[in-house]
Amino acid sequence: MAARTKARKRALDILFEADQKGANVLALLDTRLRESGREMPLPPYAEEIVRGVVQWWVELNTIIQDASPEWQLTRMPAVDRALLRIGAWEILCNDEVETPVAIDEAVSLAADLSTDDSPSFVNGVLGTIAREAPALRRD
Repeated sequence: MAARTKARKRALDILFEADQKGANVLALLDTRLRESGREMPLPPYAEEIVRGVVQWWVELNTIIQDASPEWQLTRMPAVDRALLRIGAWEILCNDEVETPVAIDEAVSLAADLSTDDSPSFVNGVLGTIAREAPALRRD
């Protein structure tokens, strides 16, 4: 597994755990950075993803919701919500990641970790965001 793929998975773990516990994402991130225990230290890119998602949280949620009018964010599986936030952040806010790579990585993680319908759902929502990206881009 590539380094950035591992970092995305670790960022997903933090976003998902915070969502499930109703915890503050940055507080959980700080805990993971301090107390990695038996786990490998958190990759720097995972930290960058989590901090980036939190920085653009409201905007990302609005963009995701607009790209998925049939599904309210609160009705989406928590894994899908986290993957869509990561994918949308990479598409809109991270010039180092090509859009197709961001989408493929999110779809792959959805296939491994979420529902049977999640890969096509995540692909569709992120595809919509990618098509609208020039108007949505965050610098």
